[in-house]
This record gives sequence, C-alpha cells and structure tokens, in this order.
Amino acid sequence: MAKLWKEAGDAFVRAAELHGSKGDSKHDCASQYAEAANCYRKINPQLAVDCLLKTSEIYTDMGRFNMAAKNHVTIAELFESECPDTEQCIQHYQKAADYYKGEEAKSSATKCLIKVAQYAAQLEQYQKAISVFEEIAMWEADHPTLKYAAKNHFFQSLLCYLCIDPQDLIACLFQDLIACLEDGNEEMFTDTVKSFDKISRLDQWHTGLLVKIKRAINKEDEEDLK
Repeated sequence: MAKLWKEAGDAFVRAAELHGSKGDSKHDCASQYAEAANCYRKINPQLAVDCLLKTSEIYTDMGRFNMAAKNHVTIAELFESECPDTEQCIQHYQKAADYYKGEEAKSSATKCLIKVAQYAAQLEQYQKAISVFEEIAMWEADHPTLKYAAKNHFFQSLLCYLCIDPQDLIACLFQDLIACLEDGNEEMFTDTVKSFDKISRLDQWHTGLLVKIKRAINKEDEEDLK
C-alpha cells in the first residue's frame, strides 16, 4: 500500500512539473502538488511538506495569500503531529498569520498566533510568547464579542512574565494590583500605581487603562452599598 501511495504522489508531482514547464495554469500546477502532498502524507510527511511549500509559493506568486496561508497551516499541523518539530510549527503558523493579516483575515490570523505563542512558551521563548499573547489580547479587547477572551491571553502573557523572573518588576506590579482588586482597596491601588510610576514611567495609554480599572473598584463599592 505504501508503494502505491508513493507512486500516486510521484505521478501528481510529474503532472505538476509538466504544467509548470509548459507555463500552463498556475492553479492547476498548485492543485497537482496539493494532491501529491495528500498522497505523500500517508507514508512520508516530509515529502508532503515539500509539495505544500511549492503549492504555497505558487499561490503567493498568484497573490492568493489566503490559499498560501492555508498551506502553511497544513504544514504546521504536520509538524505538530506526524513529524514533530516545534520550531517548524512556530515558523509556519507565523507565516500563515502574516498572510492572513495581510488579507485582513484577523480571526484566522489570531488562531495561528495563539499557536505561535503557546509553542514559543513551551520552548521557553517567553519574550516572543509575551509579545504575541499581548498582540492577540489587544485586538480582542477592541471587539465587544471578544473582550472576555482577551482576559485569558493577558493572563497567559502574565504567566510568561513570571516564568522569566518571578521578581520581575511588571510581574510584581500585576500581583500587587490583583491583591488590591481582590480587597477592593482603591487607595492601595492608587499608591501601587504611583510607586511603580516613580520607577518606570507609565505612558498615557497605560495610565488611561489603570484609571478605568480604578473606576471599576468604585463601581463595585457603590453596588455593594445598594
């Protein structure tokens, strides 16, 4: 059976090369490589990856970046399960995300970026993971239906900060602010922010969000009095 899959894959590759040599439809050429990848995937994932890379390259030349992105996702999935390689997973999910972002397909890009961040954290590439988790969370925070998902990705970012250095200044700030929120202590919250600002100056964006959080403490206190 393995021999038959190999022969079928080889036949599709020859067909793709024939289309390419004659300058025929690029779409047909890409389709033949994709079929070859499906066959090779049964017996030799690396051969499948090689064909998918060629397919993606053709779609990129055609300006069909969504299709190119889908091929990179498939490659990443192969490196997830059939020929495990976490570094390659990161590389191809990132490539897919870049193509999706270029096409304004933010939701598809985010799914890929989540994978990038998770695998980066597994490899202890914490700064990369933090950057990607925060990119995802910031995008989600701007959308009413996704803002609750943003909390999870901000939390994942915080965990990465703690992995770098449990005594990290930013990590300590998070811990102190969370304690203030749990206690509903507005005064302590303000003092904590002021102390941090003396060490590491907060810009207008950070200050604006912290003010909103402080107002939320006030709101909870008012509701408790009702």
